[in-house]
Amino acid sequence: MAAQQTKSRNSTMPMVIVAMLFFVLGFATWLNGSLMPYLQQMLQLTPLQASLIIFSFYIAVTFTALPSAWLIRKVGYKNGMALGMATMMLAGLLYIPAAQTQTFALFLLAQLVIGTGQTLLQTAVNPYVVKIGPEETAAVRISIMGILNKTAGVVAPIVFTALMAGSFATKTDVALTAEQIDTMASGLVLPYLGLAAFLGLLALAVKYSPLPELEKEADTAGSSGQLKAALARPSLALGVVALFVYVAVEVIAGDTIGLFALSLGVERYTVMTSYTMACMVLGYVLGIVLIPRVLSQQRALAISAVLGLLLTTAIVFGDTSSYAIANALLVPFGGTALPDTLLFIAVLGLANAIVWPAVWPLALSGLGSLTSVGSALLIMGIAGGAFGPLFWGLASGTGLGQQGAYIVMLPCYLFILFYAVKGHKLTSWK
Repeated sequence: MAAQQTKSRNSTMPMVIVAMLFFVLGFATWLNGSLMPYLQQMLQLTPLQASLIIFSFYIAVTFTALPSAWLIRKVGYKNGMALGMATMMLAGLLYIPAAQTQTFALFLLAQLVIGTGQTLLQTAVNPYVVKIGPEETAAVRISIMGILNKTAGVVAPIVFTALMAGSFATKTDVALTAEQIDTMASGLVLPYLGLAAFLGLLALAVKYSPLPELEKEADTAGSSGQLKAALARPSLALGVVALFVYVAVEVIAGDTIGLFALSLGVERYTVMTSYTMACMVLGYVLGIVLIPRVLSQQRALAISAVLGLLLTTAIVFGDTSSYAIANALLVPFGGTALPDTLLFIAVLGLANAIVWPAVWPLALSGLGSLTSVGSALLIMGIAGGAFGPLFWGLASGTGLGQQGAYIVMLPCYLFILFYAVKGHKLTSWK
């Protein structure tokens, strides 16, 4: 007992540092929900071009996840965290010339670099959640970190909107003048300079912090035999696909809501992501309370998929001029009324919240020595965030328009439902 109490006390400061890093990860990730519509208006982008902003951020996972793991094995977890923060700092500095020259390609490069830093940081920081405290309370720590990550998603758009308050064009339905564009571009410089400075200081703080170095693990994830054996498990392989389509719909709900709001003439479009993230935080809290006391992981996953299907249908076929539900739910609590379709997109955050924590244990169940390989494959599912908004942007350019483009989420939720009902039970491809 005394040893456990000592370990708990010794892990308090590392947990505080790790919590801060998870908040930073969430802030950097969900800031995209405000940046994408802002750049669309400033640079006069099409929905497809705007979706490339998110694509550049998430595609970094595909190319840098395995190199990040290799680098961390060489330099250690603590130095890996510091390098991840330093890379994100560099990205923050890249936004400044991008804004000054109003060059779309430079913004995409900055997004790619910050996605690379985020991947490195995430690869390094996640093991700490399990390793630096008592094993029996690891699930609680994971849930707390998830809530912090999504809470940052609530805060980031609000902070962005407050900092950029004097830079917004007042009209969302007309072409901007050169002066308005210059004002919007100039408004990005100081916030990203401040972000870069903060990230640099945090990188130094992590480098010289009392974080203990984790014991290095054997490098077995690169074994082709293990990879083949892992993929021979349908529950894992289908779980990777489930996470891929889940992250796709999560990012669509979180990052395109601002673009859709802009198209509907909502002036505070940069804060829309906060609504989606607030619903995700609520979903996390409900998950902690209800699973497994009231609902099994499988049942919760199935309910989430069905809710996603119903909301997607309501979004695609809903009346964008209706404010009835939004008025009833938001205005009595001091909120601003929104079109019901925007409210449905936000509530997708509630439907999405349980998917990630439910798929992981189902996909890794019974893997034994293949668990590390399975975990690496599941992390690769984050790349779905690159393609979800891209497909939405492509669909927006057709006769569907931005509202009808949300139909791309239907097959994603159908697959998640299949995985919850049957896919996770499969033990053989035969």
